Amino acid sequence: MSENDPFLAHAFLSALEASGSVGARAGCVPRLVLVRDGAAKGDGASGRGSSGGDGRLVGAVPLYLKTNSYGEFIFDWSWANAAHRAGVRYYPKLVAAIPFTPATGQRLPVLAASGVDSGAVVAELLRGVRLVADDERASSIHFLFCTEAEKHRLAEDGATGYFPRLSMQFHWRNRHAQQPDAAPFADFDDYLGSFRSRNRKQVRKERREAAAHGLAFRVATGADLEARDWKALRAFYVANVERHHGVAYLSDRFFQIARETLADRMVSTIAYAGTRPVAGTINFERGAHLYGRYWGCLAEYEMLHFELCYYQLIERAIARRCTLFEAGAQGEHKLKRGLTPAFTHSAHWIRHPELGAAVAEYVRSEEEAVVEQARYYEEHSPFRAEGEPGD
Repeated sequence: MSENDPFLAHAFLSALEASGSVGARAGCVPRLVLVRDGAAKGDGASGRGSSGGDGRLVGAVPLYLKTNSYGEFIFDWSWANAAHRAGVRYYPKLVAAIPFTPATGQRLPVLAASGVDSGAVVAELLRGVRLVADDERASSIHFLFCTEAEKHRLAEDGATGYFPRLSMQFHWRNRHAQQPDAAPFADFDDYLGSFRSRNRKQVRKERREAAAHGLAFRVATGADLEARDWKALRAFYVANVERHHGVAYLSDRFFQIARETLADRMVSTIAYAGTRPVAGTINFERGAHLYGRYWGCLAEYEMLHFELCYYQLIERAIARRCTLFEAGAQGEHKLKRGLTPAFTHSAHWIRHPELGAAVAEYVRSEEEAVVEQARYYEEHSPFRAEGEPGD
């Protein structure tokens, strides 16, 4: 498991299950696939489910049986609609991903590399996933936000025949992550110094407007937050979900468990009117990576969203010399704040041959559009081109 991934961890996945945030109510039932060292040696001893089996755990897939496509962020609603029109059953399906979390990470992790054939572990994981699909009569399997290497590995899997899909987000990268010989950004002013003049002025103007509300800003880990802050974060989350007519996947109990087990990996930016929290974000960090997840506000404050969701977190990433800040799904508006196009990856298998062929053709043409869109965004980034003079 990556040292920079806070989500592919027992504490996070367990919090989702124990709180009821995943399960039948959400149409997202855990079907985790586990491989223990006997299977890694080729004797076929794999385990399916969230526990059980003997021997050392050497591999796992975060797998969920779903009866909807909510909370995935690499969406297949049009595929489901096409299946419905053709009289083909699309749900349930299997999704290998971290629920409700559009963050790239390993989906076929080898957990104990010492003395283990990683290729054999991955092959056994894929065999286990297919067995679950057959047992559950799932229409399809979807590996979402997997690594690029995993996407290619899945596309090469002759037994199942996954087809690759390309998507795009906007990520912030520190200077030394893009230029290994360069020093990381020293501070936020150094970061803005890499912008073109008009873009730099816009960011400074936005920060002044956010500060003009007279609110106090705070950046703190979950361990440093008080009970009122945790209560407020839940209120912000629900308010934002309701504003966008979405589904509040995370239950009250999730926030209680998170305070007990995830506080050291959670970071919040909070705005206070006096002593009252009025807006805030929920983010996670581990190693050199920071992940933006949720935002909410109890009143309208011009430019506060940009301040809490981007600028405060970029300042933290710079201070900690992080290499990457993933700010979540979608968001063309992120470009002007210095978050640039980043490709995300997925791989898909559909049981029905005709539907699968049609979807495979669709994602091939979709990839061309995604690449062209990313090229356009890169040309319009706020950063000065190499050799372009500062001002």
